[in-house]
Amino acid sequence: MASVLVVHRQSLQRLGLRMLLAAEPDLTVVGEARNGAEAVHMSAALGPDVVLMDTLVVDTDGVDVISRITRPPTLFPVTESARAATHRPRVLVLTPTSHERHAYAALRAGAGGFLPQDATPEELAAAVRIVAAGDAVTTPSLTRALIDTVRHEHTTGSLHRETELDALTRRERDVLTAVAAGCSNTEIATRLSISPTTVKSHVSRILAKIGARARVQAVVFAYESGLVRPTAA
Repeated sequence: MASVLVVHRQSLQRLGLRMLLAAEPDLTVVGEARNGAEAVHMSAALGPDVVLMDTLVVDTDGVDVISRITRPPTLFPVTESARAATHRPRVLVLTPTSHERHAYAALRAGAGGFLPQDATPEELAAAVRIVAAGDAVTTPSLTRALIDTVRHEHTTGSLHRETELDALTRRERDVLTAVAAGCSNTEIATRLSISPTTVKSHVSRILAKIGARARVQAVVFAYESGLVRPTAA
């Protein structure tokens, strides 16, 4: 059972999202928030698996909200529940395609994925499950925009990123390259002739070494560090 915190400015939209998710037997909505401040507080108090967020990324504090939700909660009071004290929610952002230019900053802040606002109920439920499992959700156009941004801003990779890349073993680089190509753990296991469990362990170590909060940030790192080179447009 994956738990979800719904964040949306409009009460009717929050109700609609709650009803859609509640209809799924393996999903449960643990709370609703109207803005970024409430989202940060409630994610700390409730420890949801996924924070389903409206396009707060277009607000001045949107990226900061995502960062505060997804960063390790070491500063939370000791009176918080044990789950909230150790749990790091993942953020899934509902966004119109016109706001894809904000995606890069949001992904670096810790967002676990983006879903178009016109997604179907089935697509919404599937995206929540994917993000709850630690995988990334992006649209083809968003992936293209992300790669274009990396191409223009991080052509050679920063020294800091290259140093982090040096900390990865050869096998971890192989796994990260496959992750950046959009492969699932099962697909990576087949490609590298290892078990899915081993792939999962490699991914966890990669995230720890590069300081990434979620799988999608590892994709950003792969391009920024120069491990993966964007193909010509």
